[in-house]
Order: sequence, then structure tokens, then C-alpha cells
Amino acid sequence: MSEDLDQFRLETRAWLEANCPESMRQPVRSDKDANWGGRNPNFSHPDQKLWMDRMGARGWTVPDWPAAYGGGGLSAAETKILREEMARLKCRNPLNSFGISMLGPALLKYGTEEQKLDHLPKIARGEIRWCQGYSEPNAGSDLAGLQTSADDAGDHFVVNGQKVWTSYADEADWIFCLVRTDKTTKQAGISFLLFDMASEGVSTKPILLISGYSPFCETFFDNVKVPKGNLLGTLNKGWDVAKFLLGHEREMISGFGLGGSGGDPLIEAARKGVDPILRGQIALFDVRSKAFGACSEKFIDELKAGKAHPAQPSMMKYYGTELNKSRHELLMAAGGSDKLEWESDASNHGSAPRAWLRTKANSIEGGTSEIQLNIIAKRILDLPS
Repeated sequence: MSEDLDQFRLETRAWLEANCPESMRQPVRSDKDANWGGRNPNFSHPDQKLWMDRMGARGWTVPDWPAAYGGGGLSAAETKILREEMARLKCRNPLNSFGISMLGPALLKYGTEEQKLDHLPKIARGEIRWCQGYSEPNAGSDLAGLQTSADDAGDHFVVNGQKVWTSYADEADWIFCLVRTDKTTKQAGISFLLFDMASEGVSTKPILLISGYSPFCETFFDNVKVPKGNLLGTLNKGWDVAKFLLGHEREMISGFGLGGSGGDPLIEAARKGVDPILRGQIALFDVRSKAFGACSEKFIDELKAGKAHPAQPSMMKYYGTELNKSRHELLMAAGGSDKLEWESDASNHGSAPRAWLRTKANSIEGGTSEIQLNIIAKRILDLPS
């Protein structure tokens, strides 16, 4: 087994060195460096598509998914080796996707064979971009209080209502959405639907943030017809799917604490001789980041093996959020007043301050930090309510 893994590492290293374009080994400078795929993808560099296509052809955008659904069919050990070798070469993530990080695991667990074959290969190849329809104007932390309805109309549902803080809804092709199919109960009356954002009656309105960007949207449904075959899981049992998916969303958000691919600009700032106090803060952050990385690796192994504590995603999400906020605070401090400028080419149109402001939402999205701390206190520390 060890010899097989050693051989796999050598072959993986050779393939990555031969196939990952040099431009895809550079540090991520802004949101434009991230590739989301989709029906009408917006590539800022042709190598983004080349890298995604090469990795997708091997199933390595989702290396641990079954090959039958577009994945690489790799074992947990092989997947870890692939990630290590990508990190060694500083390879960028070939595809950012809510389909990969959130919907995919839910489809694998709850989807019918037809649903898996229809959606998963498209997600793996970056052909469809998904968004998440969870939060509502009057159902944020109390997600189960959602009111968007899906009424039975024979062979389809008719969806009416509104979602808010829908990330990239105006650029997404499909949505996975929580709807109310039974108004007489709360959690037990929720279902989980998948539908095309191009459906008649779907509209979006971007929300301008303090960063000057609008990645979040209000999303409106006005008599949207959704085929019943698009129901994921059992009718009125969508809360089970929702909770499972939230665990993977929190795992994804916790990963922000690990930083991006490529050289770490914080380390570069420390090497350039910022003041001693700031150097000490960067060093402390680096220690905490490495400790979190080791804990994250252990958590992912336990999650894949089905041995993770149900509340562990909340712990990882909370600390990953705090780390990511700290990272950007330190980057701003290291850059001084120059980092506050956000309109010129020299600042890459303010990529640093805009990213710093964006991190403020990390402690809200995917479940607020206060909610996560309550979960940790109650379910991990076993403290009284």
C-alpha cells in the first residue's frame, strides 16, 4: 500500500508539473483570479479554462467523488496526496463551486441515481454554476422559520417567496433552495428543491456591500414552476438535507482561515521588515494558522470517515472565520495607509481593502459566530442551555 501511494505521488507530481500552467501557480490577487465555471463563464485568463478542463478531464476537480459521476475515484489517502502536491507547486484551485463544496455531498447522499447522473458530472466539469437559497428577510438565524412556499400542482410545484444574501445569484445557473411544503409545522414542513435560475418567474437584485462589490443578492420567486423530479430527498424532510449541507458549508468557510494558494503575502510582508511588533503578530498568526491547518486535516479525515462530531463543523467554521479576519487585518496593517486606496491600477483596484471588508461577512454567513459558539458550548463542551 505504501509503495502504491509513493508511486501515485510521483505520477501525480509529474502530471501537475507538466499540466498546471505557470500562471495558475501565482498567488491569488483578487476575486477575478477565482474560476467559477458555469454556462457563460467569465475567464480573466485563458489558462483558467485550460487548467479547469485538464483537471476536470481527470476528475480531479472532485478527486474523491466516484468516477461514474465525474470524479477521480481516488481514495482518501490519494486525495490527500493530490492536495499536498498541488500545495507544493502552489497550484490554484481549478474550480470554485458551491456545487462541489455544498450541493455535491448532499446529492451523493440523498439524490436519486438519475439526479446524480444529471447534475454531478456537470458540476465536476464546471459546466453549471449553483447558488444557495436558504436565508430569508425574516428567517436568518432562525432558518427553519422560512416562508418561501412550494405548492403542489400535480406534476410540478409552484414556488413563491423571497431569499436574501444569495451569493452570486445573478451569475448562477441553478439554485438549491429550501421551501415550505407544509405550513402546519416548522422543520417537518420544509423540502429541498433544485431548479434552473432561467425559469420564468425568477429574478435577482444585487445588494451593494461596504466593499463596493455586490456578490450577494435578493432573489424573488413569482409562480415558478419546478418539476417534482427536482425534489432532493423526501417531501417535507428537507431539513435533514439542509443540516447535512450546512455542515459542508461550514467546512468550506472554515477553509478561508487556511488562506489561498501561492505565496503568503503576510510572510512576504514580515520578510520586508515591518515594525517588530507587527512582525511578532504575524509570527503568532502563522503559528495559529499552521495549528489550524493540522486540525483541519484531521477534521476532514474524520468527516470523510463518518467519525466527526456533529458539532465539529461549527468549531472549524468559527475559528477559520476568526483566522481569515485576522489575516486581512494584518495585511492591511502591514501595508499602512497605502492599503486604503482602492481605485487605481497600482492597488489592483483596491483588492486588499475590498477583501478585508468582505471578511466581515464571514462571521455572519453559514451561521453567525454567536450561533456557532452556542452550538460548541452546548454540544461539545456539554454546558447547560
